[in-house]
Amino acid sequence: MRAGGTLQGPAAPERRSGERFPDDFHLHAGLFSRSTGLSRVPPPLLPDRLSSDAGRSDTPLRASKEPLAMASVTGCSAARSADKHRSFSLLFYRAVRDLKPVWMLEDMRTMEVFYREEDATLKMYSPSEALLYAIVHDHQAYAQFLLTRYPDEALAKPGERFCCCPSSAPHLAMAVRYDRRYILGLILQESHRVPGAPPADRAGWRTPLHLACELCRPESVLMLLGNGASPLAEDLGGLTPLDVTLEKLRDSGSAAGAERRQCLDNLLLYRPRLGRHMRAALDREPELWSPLLGEDTYGYLTGKNPPPLLLRAMQTILQQLRPSGFPDSLHDLPIPPSLKPPGLPGRLGGP
Repeated sequence: MRAGGTLQGPAAPERRSGERFPDDFHLHAGLFSRSTGLSRVPPPLLPDRLSSDAGRSDTPLRASKEPLAMASVTGCSAARSADKHRSFSLLFYRAVRDLKPVWMLEDMRTMEVFYREEDATLKMYSPSEALLYAIVHDHQAYAQFLLTRYPDEALAKPGERFCCCPSSAPHLAMAVRYDRRYILGLILQESHRVPGAPPADRAGWRTPLHLACELCRPESVLMLLGNGASPLAEDLGGLTPLDVTLEKLRDSGSAAGAERRQCLDNLLLYRPRLGRHMRAALDREPELWSPLLGEDTYGYLTGKNPPPLLLRAMQTILQQLRPSGFPDSLHDLPIPPSLKPPGLPGRLGGP
């Protein structure tokens, strides 16, 4: 939790009495542990180069049988090594999925595993890659530990062997996609203190805010905006988050759900901007958009009317709040709860 403005996680993972590794872990641990002195497997041996006379019709093809046998043996060894790595990866994945204790996950993560690559090196899961697993399986304690103990490494770009959301901030995008609101809050809070954290709204990228609008996650929209995500960012197609939200509303028609509408209302609190194409669509089809959005909202978005008084007041208030203190600063506002955005995320520091 948070005390004095900083996240406080476990100082170090500790093994508790009675806790043990999964039964199948011991079958594989000896294969990958540093203590076993696992030697590097050389690259597959190829047969010696055939004689330069091999291409001549009057010269028989000559090749030594011994290198071929060695190549076969080494190829089998490489295949076994790949199988061992896949088995270990599955064990770690399952351990995070089953919400095993932090000490156990850290022991497994830091265990050097053989990767069949050109450099044939021993590697281990990085904090960034482990954080992706924690997000997918909503392992909040492990995510908090990684962000507290390894703030720079946890938010770094994951390795190439991990395929995740194509975004300027993959961990934020993954938390939005899986709707992990608590972990999303931890990542946003820690990103304010990590100078090298990737920007969440890099120009031309599909930002986590775009994704939250597409998936109709109003709580994530509010958390991202409150922590400084730009409502003006455009993706590769030139769409702003407001454009994405309006497209979802248009596609759903008169049956627009409460979540879609709440995404729009949360965006309006931070003065979003219409893209060129969406602005033209609103001007071209008033008979569609005015009933769908309401006259006040439609007039405001098209520039025909000023924003409603309450909306303007909330825009001014929210502009004064520090992103690093969100959402606690919004909870502390001395205004009636009915004026605060519905679905306001809870305090990261507790009740």
